[in-house]
Amino acid sequence: MQAQNLVLGDPQVRADLKNLVSRARSADDGAVRLQVVGNTLAAYVCVLRPRILGEDMPTILGMRAMPLAEAAELDTTVALAAVADRLARMEEGDVRLPVPPMTVSESWAGVAAPRSGWQREADVPVALLEQTAHRGIREVAARMPGNPGAAVVSSVRGPVWSETIPGLGAPLPAGAAFAALTLGFLPDPAGGAAAALFSNGRWLRLSTDRGHVLVRPPSLLF
Repeated sequence: MQAQNLVLGDPQVRADLKNLVSRARSADDGAVRLQVVGNTLAAYVCVLRPRILGEDMPTILGMRAMPLAEAAELDTTVALAAVADRLARMEEGDVRLPVPPMTVSESWAGVAAPRSGWQREADVPVALLEQTAHRGIREVAARMPGNPGAAVVSSVRGPVWSETIPGLGAPLPAGAAFAALTLGFLPDPAGGAAAALFSNGRWLRLSTDRGHVLVRPPSLLF
């Protein structure tokens, strides 16, 4: 039986989840997949994805693992807005999160990333990821016409965020850097901080102690 409430580890976990939901909504105000295994909540959000059939855009997800005070059973995909509303209603010090009862259907949530078998490919400087993300943001803004429709937005963003970052030994798209920056997963680049890049088949994972960015190519979605 799926849990109706999640007891978060402490108020800081609530703050972390609230921050993730808020940041995810700024990129794609869609859904969040809440998956619980034992005392760990994995929250998945989508930052970039193909919008039309055959579009050459990888699906790029963010994931944070957070501790629960009580073990539960849950795997549901719900609206980000619904979770944000419930987090906003929680009083200071409250750690009991009601799970929204209404689920949503999202194609990106239907294919789970591997849990094991990841191979480390490289350490990617945080400074490089920040530079890549900011350069892409400027490029998208420069190319975007006024009042664009959805098809135009996709045609502009796709080539920019699908372009791979050179010299990493694995085809990491620039969109992964954008996702890591948008979701607040990048630590301070001072002192040569780096993110770890892993591969598993055609999946890629970019990880820091603040969260994980998961990348799957279009062919795994359509």
